[in-house]
Amino acid sequence: MSEPATHEVEYRLARLRDRLAGDDVAELGVRVELRGAAVLLSGTVPTAARRDEILRLARIELAGLTVFDDLASASTDAPERMEELP
Repeated sequence: MSEPATHEVEYRLARLRDRLAGDDVAELGVRVELRGAAVLLSGTVPTAARRDEILRLARIELAGLTVFDDLASASTDAPERMEELP
């Protein structure tokens, strides 16, 4: 299977960025970068569920490309137990 042309890949990356910025997801802090023949998604998202949604969209928009995920979730949930200080 041949690799997609660079202009096609750039178009698909722009389309993913647009979907991430849209009303359904509204994640402007996710970076989508072409790294050689692969795509890197990086940044911080509010929850693990949001991270999963972004990866689902990336699989749809970037099907056939290698996608690396460096997304961190910043949970805002209250701690389950008290922090113990030394």
